[in-house]
Amino acid sequence: MSLGVTLWVVFGLSVLGMLILDLGVFNRKAHDIKLKEALVWSVIWTVVALMFNGGVYFALGSQRALEFFVAYLLERSLSIDNLFIFLLVFAYFKVPRRLEHKVLFWGILGALIMRAVFIVAGIAFVRKFQWAAYVLGGLVIFTGIKMLFQKDHAVEPSKNILIRLARKVVPMVTDYSGDRFFVRHGKAMAATPLFIVLLVVESTDVIFAADSIPAVLGITVDPFVVYSSNVFAILGMRALYFALAGAMQMFHHLNYGLAVILVFIGAKMIAKDYVHHSIVVDLLIIASILLFSVATSVVWPKKDEIKA
Repeated sequence: MSLGVTLWVVFGLSVLGMLILDLGVFNRKAHDIKLKEALVWSVIWTVVALMFNGGVYFALGSQRALEFFVAYLLERSLSIDNLFIFLLVFAYFKVPRRLEHKVLFWGILGALIMRAVFIVAGIAFVRKFQWAAYVLGGLVIFTGIKMLFQKDHAVEPSKNILIRLARKVVPMVTDYSGDRFFVRHGKAMAATPLFIVLLVVESTDVIFAADSIPAVLGITVDPFVVYSSNVFAILGMRALYFALAGAMQMFHHLNYGLAVILVFIGAKMIAKDYVHHSIVVDLLIIASILLFSVATSVVWPKKDEIKA
C-alpha cells in the first residue's frame, strides 16, 4: 500500500472512530452541553488534530506539516464567524439547548461531503488554469472587505431556497418531537422544525465554504492537506460552539482580524509570481493578527459591556 493511500486510510479511520465515540457513546442521549464538557471536547478535538499534524510531519515532511497547521488555524479561526450564525439560527427557531448538539453533528457530516466537492473542484480549477489563483485571490479579498464592513448577521429562513423547496415537497409539523427530524403525521411522514433547522445549518455551511475554501487554497493546493485540515477544523467546531456561545460577544474585534487575514491571503494569491516567502511567515502573520484582535477586544470592550 502506497504512503498516500495509507495516509487517507488512517485519516478516514481516525475521523470515523472519533465520530462513533462522539455520537454513539459519549453523546448517545440528547442533553444540554455545559461549558466544562464543551471545553473538554474542544481540547480533545484540538489534541487529535495536532497529533494528526505530527503524523503528517513524519510522513510528508515539515513543509506539508506547516501547511496543515496554517490551514487548520485559518479554517478554525474563520469558523468562529460561522458559529455566531448558528447561535442566531438556534435562537430564531427556539431550538431546545439539548437538541443543538444533534443538529450540529448531522450538519457537520453533511459539511464533510460538501467540503470534499468544493475542494476537489477548487484544486482542479487552480491546477488547470494559471489565472485561477488571481480570480480566487480577488474573491478572498472581496470576502475580507465584505466582512470588514459587515455590521451584523441577518438570519432570514423564510428566504432560504432549501426551506422553501422542502415545504413544497415534504409535509411539516409545527412542534418539536424530541430529537426527531421526521414524525408520522396521519398516513405520511412529516418533517419537524428540527429538520428545517438542519437545512439552514447545511445551507449556511455551503456559503461559509465558498468563502473559506479559496482562502485555504491560498496556503496549499495539496488535496490531502487541504481536506484533512478542513475536516479537523469542522469536527472541532461543534465543541467550540458550546464553549464560545456565551463569550462570542467579548471578542468583537475578531471579525476585523479575520477580514485582514483574508485580504492578506487574497493579496498573497494574486502576488504569488512576484512575492515568495516561507509558510512560517504566513503562520506568524496570521497568528499575530488573531492575537492582536483578541487582545484589543479585551482591552477595549464594547460600550454596553462596560455599562453592564
